[in-house]
Amino acid sequence: MDKIWLKNYPEGMPAEIDADQFRSIPDLLDKLFVKFADKPAYHNLGRTLSYAELEQLSRAFAAFLQGLPGMTRGERVAVMSPNLLQYPVVMFGILRAGMTVVNVNPLYTPRELEHQLKDSGAKAIVIVENFAQSLQQVISRTAVEHVITTQIGDLLPVPKRWLVNFVIKHVKKMVPAWHIDKAITLRAALVRGSSARFDPVDVKSEEIAFLQYTGGTTGVAKGAMLSHRNILANLEQTGIWISVSFKEAAEIVIAPLPMYHIFCLTSTLSFMKWGSLSVLITNPRDLPALVKEMANWKFTTMTGVNTLFNGLLNTPGFAQIDFSALKVVVGGGAAVQKPVAERWQQVTGHYLTEAYGLTETSPGVCCVPLGAPWDGSVGLPLPSTGVSIRDESFNELPVWTGAGDIEKHTGELCVRGPQVMKGYWNNPVETADVLRAGWLKTGDIGHLDDQGRVTITDRKKDMILVSGFNVYPTEVESVVVAHPGVLECAVVAVPDEKSGEAVKVVIVRKDLNLTKEDVIEHCRAQLTSYKLPRQVEFRDVLPKTPIGKILRRELREAIKTERIVLPE
Repeated sequence: MDKIWLKNYPEGMPAEIDADQFRSIPDLLDKLFVKFADKPAYHNLGRTLSYAELEQLSRAFAAFLQGLPGMTRGERVAVMSPNLLQYPVVMFGILRAGMTVVNVNPLYTPRELEHQLKDSGAKAIVIVENFAQSLQQVISRTAVEHVITTQIGDLLPVPKRWLVNFVIKHVKKMVPAWHIDKAITLRAALVRGSSARFDPVDVKSEEIAFLQYTGGTTGVAKGAMLSHRNILANLEQTGIWISVSFKEAAEIVIAPLPMYHIFCLTSTLSFMKWGSLSVLITNPRDLPALVKEMANWKFTTMTGVNTLFNGLLNTPGFAQIDFSALKVVVGGGAAVQKPVAERWQQVTGHYLTEAYGLTETSPGVCCVPLGAPWDGSVGLPLPSTGVSIRDESFNELPVWTGAGDIEKHTGELCVRGPQVMKGYWNNPVETADVLRAGWLKTGDIGHLDDQGRVTITDRKKDMILVSGFNVYPTEVESVVVAHPGVLECAVVAVPDEKSGEAVKVVIVRKDLNLTKEDVIEHCRAQLTSYKLPRQVEFRDVLPKTPIGKILRRELREAIKTERIVLPE
């Protein structure tokens, strides 16, 4: 299909980008560290790291990794941490050592953590002490040989470091007791690395930078292999789209989304190309604290998800923030809802710019032009990106002109471009299922109109999107059905004002005394909080195919039409 969207590109926007400006992410970093050496790079919990300090600390960590037994080029290193200064330090250190970053959600239960560590084959992990007990429970069943622990305040100056760490551990008691043999602290690792030899690695563009885990129709998390070129291409694609008014070493970015999430990860790297300062928010759920932090800065840029924007709009003090310097606010991870977009514009005086992407595309695919109001679409494909709407037989469907039966123009969105992943780690079957003839089958259903705008209307996969995080029904169902009182169950998405979508489980009981509370308590020990069922309904039967497969789509439709919750 011709790139019909190019006719509606903003003035001066190129149709193609150069995905090979830099050999690798370390190549880019080396140039940024020199160019912006004395400029602030990251701020968190009251301390700011300059680009020069970030270079020194990440080099020390890279040297430390290179000195560990068995840690050679290409080895996987897991990082399990919220947004702290430690995150960019260790992430860039891993990449500069020629190794691969495996981002791990710090809220994972031991079961979830074990799967990701075993699947990735990670030999080392950097973990915040608060989560070390989970690692302790599973480490013996993984390939992990080296454990580097850090406390929340470790990169803060004395005496604040001592105070923060004492309060977290002994006053708030947020660090469950743990013991892992031969674990080393990050501060000790940095001291060792600062006096060790660092051997710069000439990383190739096609080497894997990140194993970024995502799910699928099976509900089993898979590692998307994102090469250095994938990431660098998307930095350029997204950066050139949103940086129209950016000035070097002048932008201040509020970064409330976790860096282990691909959206925040790539956007933060993109802003670094401008020598920007990123203000990392450790706990974005504490909205009053977030509003207070935002009020301290004349920030110019922000990324977030619909639920965060909605929460901020309903938090006292937000409307009084000075938004005069604001240039761009990008919403991704989940659809931006019209009421939220409209109210955001009214309160801040700036539009929310909606973007679309997925882990497998590093993640950017489409974005609404800057300054355009909400229109229900996810915008136009980014430079060097191709999109196509395909039917079940992979035939390309025609664009929608606004007339006729839209269903005839609706199919699976397929994407190609330099940002598309190499495939899934050690999973050729799933890779072959989603990569076909140079196209990535996204699993998202939608249409392309004659203006080149992409609109997402459904998901081929039964994935549930909770505050921008993927929840896969099969995974939740496998946990629920393990309860002795459950005969069978099905998990579906239901609308939720706070999180966009929420998890609902419909159960056929084996034990008629089973309650909603029993189910949720059972799940709590096995699932991260955003995956927990928010609604539990009991039924006598579930809709099924003739061969016994549960029909989730039919169940969703029944729930929509009935709007009746059966009594427990």
